[in-house]
Amino acid sequence: VDAFQAWCGPCKTVVDLFRKIRNEVGSDLLHFAVAEVDSIDALEKYRGKCEPVFLFYTGGELVAAVRGVNAPLLQRAVVEQL
Repeated sequence: VDAFQAWCGPCKTVVDLFRKIRNEVGSDLLHFAVAEVDSIDALEKYRGKCEPVFLFYTGGELVAAVRGVNAPLLQRAVVEQL
């Protein structure tokens, strides 16, 4: 989940990376979403930051988070969580 704030917008710079990873691993295993933290109370702790936060969930549980746009770190986190 790309957790973002309305004033900053979702992180468009990693969309291509996510598409590449999804094509490599298959669409059945991996799902991407965006969430505006200003409108979701459960994500309140991510408000007020100027960097995006990428949240990784498995079975409805938060299992990892990556702060900032670091393509190698994001790719490694996706692969590790799969």
